[in-house]
Amino acid sequence: MDLTILAGEPPARGAGLNQVIGLSIAAMVIGAVMLYVGWAHRTHRITWLTTFAEWLGSKFDRPPWVALPVLVFTTSIICALFGFIWDVSWHIGNGRDPGPLANPAHYFIIIGLFGVFVGGMLAVVLPFDKPGPAALRITRNWYAPVGGLLMAACGMYAMIGFPLDDVWHRIFGQDVTLWGPTHLMMIGGANFSLFAVLMLEYEGERYLQASAPADGAPVRKDRPFVRILRYLSCGGLLIGMSVYQIEFDFGVPQFRLVFQPMLIAAAAAIGTIVARITLGKGAAIIAALFAIALRGAVALIVGPVLGAPINWFPLYLGPAIVVELLALTPLYRRPVLFGAVAGLGIGTVGLWLESLWIGAVYHYPWPITLWNEALPTAVPVAVLAGVCAALLAMVLTSQPLPGRAFGITAVALTVLVIGGTVANGLHIHVPKQDSATVKLTDLPSPPGQRLASADVQLNPPEMAGDHPDWVTILAWQGKMQNHRGLVINRLHKIGPGHYVSTEPIPVWGDWKTLLRVHDGRDLAAVPIWAPADDAIPVPEIPVLTNGTRPFAFEVSILQRERDPGVPPWLFTAGGVVVLFFTLAVVSALTWGAGRINGAEDTPKQPVEETSAPPRAA
Repeated sequence: MDLTILAGEPPARGAGLNQVIGLSIAAMVIGAVMLYVGWAHRTHRITWLTTFAEWLGSKFDRPPWVALPVLVFTTSIICALFGFIWDVSWHIGNGRDPGPLANPAHYFIIIGLFGVFVGGMLAVVLPFDKPGPAALRITRNWYAPVGGLLMAACGMYAMIGFPLDDVWHRIFGQDVTLWGPTHLMMIGGANFSLFAVLMLEYEGERYLQASAPADGAPVRKDRPFVRILRYLSCGGLLIGMSVYQIEFDFGVPQFRLVFQPMLIAAAAAIGTIVARITLGKGAAIIAALFAIALRGAVALIVGPVLGAPINWFPLYLGPAIVVELLALTPLYRRPVLFGAVAGLGIGTVGLWLESLWIGAVYHYPWPITLWNEALPTAVPVAVLAGVCAALLAMVLTSQPLPGRAFGITAVALTVLVIGGTVANGLHIHVPKQDSATVKLTDLPSPPGQRLASADVQLNPPEMAGDHPDWVTILAWQGKMQNHRGLVINRLHKIGPGHYVSTEPIPVWGDWKTLLRVHDGRDLAAVPIWAPADDAIPVPEIPVLTNGTRPFAFEVSILQRERDPGVPPWLFTAGGVVVLFFTLAVVSALTWGAGRINGAEDTPKQPVEETSAPPRAA
């Protein structure tokens, strides 16, 4: 048993062995049950799974192997989203976990990601007939839909991130950041599964159309509830592509601000263009409204209801309006060109419209100087993401693609450009030769607490320039009434390099308080106060009441639990491995879309003979 848990100290390196063993046993038991149910269904020893799936199929007007998996997937991905947002807020307000089972948000994430995998496996196991022309052959008489296989693969990829995350923390310590490689595995697996479910739903729709009578068959129309689910799926694309921005949404980004407009442009291009081409007039705006409603409901529950830090989120209404206006032009008849031009509009006018919302509610509005770098990074990403979104929408609307080589080149070029912008964003400069003089003035405080106002002088005064990305004091992971474990104070400039705080700053107890300065490529911090932590172990950083300290690498202060003694090449190697598997998932999705688009429609053909008694559909 982990002694740190018995002692009440949150472990700084991985979970306790008792929790690891317990989770492993639970996974094996659940896996065995799933294998038995799948085997019993395929051998006709049980019929309840088929009965329930067929009943859902009649309600949703979809094949059983689509209706039940989509229902499981939808509830699971919403469950995972809630757990994810709550988990991020948990770490911001409370710091590291005492263990994976001690964080209530982890249960929602685990159940949600497992549900994504189950949904995919249901789509694979359920059909006895060949589920469409693109289906993959598993055995002599067992075929599986492409979307189901991809969904299961994405769910498995995301779940593998959990045990690897524990290994990662055992090696590197509890690096409290969203963009850790294993965290990105879990986030990416859930995000990519949204593309898989769109493919599965399309396979089911085309399967029914191909098997319908050819003479005098009426045009099929989606039932209202099914159409709502399709709008929700496109809104889900917007949310799924937005999860990489969560640190910005909470106001605790550990990376340069230039990332935010690029990420917003990419997400907006994927979600709004797919919605407009696949669902018609107004769909881009409707998808954005669905995303606002779902993300807003989760933010309301996590923040005001559960008492966690408040998080905002992009609206995507500006980019959606741009897409809808461009869809009124002749460009719409040429989807690939429309996607590229819409991406250009999103990366310029759409981003400007979104910046109005960012400036109104976010902790870090975009300064005018940010656009000098934001446009050259966001526009190429938005244009290429728009092309890829148009190609996906063409697959989902049965339009012939320009060609296999074109599609592969478009996806590969998009990945390379995104990689280049990420590399550019990760290039920072730490001005260690500069310093900050901080003077704290004690304010009236409750017993046992210490609140202060801060007077900050940067040395040299021109260090942060005229329009810095941010000059703030951040205090997090502490306890204080009405502050939810997070205080972010944008300092007020009163002279050259001279700033003052505008609200009380906590400098006691578990709070970790620091001065943050970001201007262009300069990204650094000065610690003001941090408690001792014997589990890491690190000593106390005394309160900087009146003195000068040099600027340091910001991550070394924000991620105190991260072990600086681990060789850098090991961290890089771990990141490269995760990148390789992520590219494999992207390649699989690209292959799946091409296979679905290239397959010809054929009527339903039974491929399995069974001695089971006939049943009413």
